[in-house]
Amino acid sequence: MSSVINIKTPDEIEKMRKAGKLAADVLEMIEPYIKPGISTDELNTLCHRYIVDVQKAIPAPLNYKGFPKSICTSINQQVCHGIPGPRILKSGDLLNIDVTVIKDDYHGDTSKTFLIGKPSILAQRLTRIAQECLYKGISVVKPGAYLGDIASVIQTHAEFNRFSIVREYCGHGIGRKFHEPLQVLHFGKAGAGIQLVPGMTFTIEPMVNAGERYIKHLADHWTVVTKDHSLSAQFEHTILVTKTGYEILTLRKEENDFNLDSL
Repeated sequence: MSSVINIKTPDEIEKMRKAGKLAADVLEMIEPYIKPGISTDELNTLCHRYIVDVQKAIPAPLNYKGFPKSICTSINQQVCHGIPGPRILKSGDLLNIDVTVIKDDYHGDTSKTFLIGKPSILAQRLTRIAQECLYKGISVVKPGAYLGDIASVIQTHAEFNRFSIVREYCGHGIGRKFHEPLQVLHFGKAGAGIQLVPGMTFTIEPMVNAGERYIKHLADHWTVVTKDHSLSAQFEHTILVTKTGYEILTLRKEENDFNLDSL
C-alpha cells in the first residue's frame, strides 16, 4: 500500500457522498428486522440482497481477504469482525452491524450498535458512551486540527466514564480503496500526528469496552472479542474534511437533528 495520503477531488468527493449515503441506507433498512428471534445470517442475507439488487452496489466485506459474508455482525463481547451465522439474537443482546458499500469504485463505511429487546443498564450506558465518543471525535475535525485531537477527545470521554478504548484497531483512510493510508487512532495526545487538510476522507470508529481494553481472536481468525468477556460497543462514520470543518458522509436520517455541540 502506498503511504501517500489521497486528497480527494470534487468528483471523487461526490462519489464518496453517494457511496456513504448507500451505506447509511443499509443500516436504516435493516433496523426493523433486528429483533429477538432472527439470526445474524438472515440479517446478512437481507443486507446482501439490498446492496446488490436494490442499490446495484457491491458489499465490500464479501471475499475481502477471505471474509465470507457481506456485513460484519458483532454481538455482546465481540468487538469487531464477527461473521454472520446461525446465532439467534435474544433480548438483552448488543449487536454491531458494520456495512461497507462500493459504488462506482468508491467506498462508504459505517457501523452502528443496536440494543435488542430489553438491554441492561450497563449495555445502554456503554452504547450511549460509544456513540458519544464517535461524535466527540468528529466534532474536532477541521483543517489544521491533528489526528491526535480526535484520539485524545475519544479516549478522554471513554475513560472518564470508566470504559476503555481498544487500541489494536483504528479508523482508516478510505476512497477508491477500502483501507487507504491514514490511521485514525482512538487514543493518544492532542496536537500529535498528521495535520488535517480539506479533501481527506477517513473513518472514525472507536471500539469501547465495558471492562479492560484487551482483546483476542477467535479460532475463525476474524472475530475479535474482549479478553475479559466484557461487553463492547462501536459506532463508525466516514468523514470528509471540508474547508471549514467536516462532513459526515454516512449520516443516517435519525442523526440529522443531532447537535454535536451539545455533548
